[in-house]
Amino acid sequence: MKRVIVAPAVEDHLVELIEILYNKNYFGFKDEAIAYTYSLVSDIYDTLPNRASKVAPPYFSRYGKDLYYSVFKKNDNTQWYVFFNYENDIFYVRYIGNNHTCAQHIR
Repeated sequence: MKRVIVAPAVEDHLVELIEILYNKNYFGFKDEAIAYTYSLVSDIYDTLPNRASKVAPPYFSRYGKDLYYSVFKKNDNTQWYVFFNYENDIFYVRYIGNNHTCAQHIR
């Protein structure tokens, strides 16, 4: 059975994401920022093993060797890029960024 594991640094980033989304007024209420982030995390855990993936560009090797990535579109303005290793039926998520931080590095 395939499993998804998230690196501790990614977990920390997702907790910070809630604050960023709320403090930068992407959401008017903190509960909305929490729900959005939980929805993203749930989507990753539930669907990453079944999504199409591509080899990550060399720029992202700073997060690990032999990375792949999959794209998660959450709305019309934002796509999330999930970078991971895959071995022995385990998807190990090493980095998550969105089109505002990653797109310029992806061909």
